[in-house]
Amino acid sequence: MNQLAETYNILKKSLKEIENILAQEIATILSVDPSTVIKDVPLHEMGVDSLSFVELLVFIEKTFNIKLMESGLTREDFRTIHSLASSISYTGYRL
Repeated sequence: MNQLAETYNILKKSLKEIENILAQEIATILSVDPSTVIKDVPLHEMGVDSLSFVELLVFIEKTFNIKLMESGLTREDFRTIHSLASSISYTGYRL
């Protein structure tokens, strides 16, 4: 396997792991079964409100060691679990 393919596989795995971590935490915050959390559904449609959103922000900062105010993440980055995980991955965080 060439180096580019290896790098792609590492990034893809890391993205999946970040998605799974976020999905589990959202399920915990919302007190729902993790199997009901769909990674491409907008967070607000899953029931994430302003209070649960703040809980999620605190979790992200602690878990991924990201200072959100300095991260450059936008509102659109927080649309779905997938978009959020992609943005976290892009900031350079690696599991």
